[in-house]
Amino acid sequence: MDKNWKIETLAIQAGYEPENGASRVVPIVQSTTYKYDDVQSVADLFDLKREGFFYTRLANPTVDAFEKKIAAMEKGVAAVAVSSGQTANAFALMNIARAGDHVLALSSLYGGTVSLFTNTLKKAGIEITFVTPEMDEAAVNAAIRENTKAVFIEALANPALLVADFEMYAKVAHAHGVPLIVDNTFPTPILCRPFEFGADIVTHSTTKYIDGHATAVGGIIVEKGGFDWCNGKFPEFTEPDSSYHGLIYTRDFAAAPFSVKLRVQLVRDYGIPMMPFNAFLANLGTETLHLRMERHSSNALALAEFLRNHPKVSWVNYPGLPDNPEYGRVQKYFTGSMASGVLCFGVKGGRAAGEKVMNSLKLAAIVVHVADARTGVLHPASMTHRQLSEAELVAAGVSPDLIRVSVGLENIEDIKADFDQALARA
Repeated sequence: MDKNWKIETLAIQAGYEPENGASRVVPIVQSTTYKYDDVQSVADLFDLKREGFFYTRLANPTVDAFEKKIAAMEKGVAAVAVSSGQTANAFALMNIARAGDHVLALSSLYGGTVSLFTNTLKKAGIEITFVTPEMDEAAVNAAIRENTKAVFIEALANPALLVADFEMYAKVAHAHGVPLIVDNTFPTPILCRPFEFGADIVTHSTTKYIDGHATAVGGIIVEKGGFDWCNGKFPEFTEPDSSYHGLIYTRDFAAAPFSVKLRVQLVRDYGIPMMPFNAFLANLGTETLHLRMERHSSNALALAEFLRNHPKVSWVNYPGLPDNPEYGRVQKYFTGSMASGVLCFGVKGGRAAGEKVMNSLKLAAIVVHVADARTGVLHPASMTHRQLSEAELVAAGVSPDLIRVSVGLENIEDIKADFDQALARA
């Protein structure tokens, strides 16, 4: 692989280099295990003394190719693919925080992530507190504690569509010797590369745009490399791991200690890696990601402009609109000022009128999903975010009348016509 390749080329070529006469396309290695000729070869694999495959719970050739591709696209040193985006976010934190530790997060996170943080991780003894997007650097800095182990944000919040100020959060995190973790699901590495703005770890729900066709659930965690895990705050990286005969991650895997530890501890013990067929589908989707993100973004912008001029629409939120409050950060952090394919709007008449519009759509479907080739709509307050309290809904930017639209790849005139006929029935 040529390190100077542009991201569009990496999306197609990175991660897999077929040998003479081998499959041109990444093959599906649908096997749980791998054959060796001698005992020592397998023993060395178990002791992490050599690279290779011995059990698909830890590593698989198809998954490995996908991991290397996403790492290359994000310009990271390594990546670990797992069973879902929720797993990716959970493991990103669990790899560095344990019972008694604290994580600072942005309140506008996706509702499922908020529920994960405030319920499941709380039960595991990891305390998460939230800062609001309006808080300035001083206020965020004041929220850091002695036992804080990470700062967690979304690049583009779902569904509030707030663009995080990467550089500010990175500055605060690094001032306290902790990593900045960024969920980059909505922009994808095509539109935004958080490592360029100070992030240390990036996560994705590959179920969304990376797969792009609503066929395979998955997640991935990418390590930038270069973070100082030896600063005294992360003893599990610098002290011997008794489960691997005293291995020390920062010493024995200095290039990617976060990724190795995540794979051989969490993926090994919880047993939720990405499956080979899902990796095959996600890798296939990635090959057209650069083309799809351009169309998703242009269609979303066109629909946003159409809706905000419609007499039955009360408001529209799309960060790609020049008068949107987030547009300045889109220009700063996103490639080509493209703002991905999700927008939100409200219908005059409130929630009841909005439900009538959703029920009247023909091309766009009501789906509990986002970010694939087909246009879909969802009412977050009663669907994806229904576990949240009223206060949490407000903090997440979810109003009762908010309709989220995942704008697909269909002809934009057909999409606009579908919303026009549905709005006419409200």
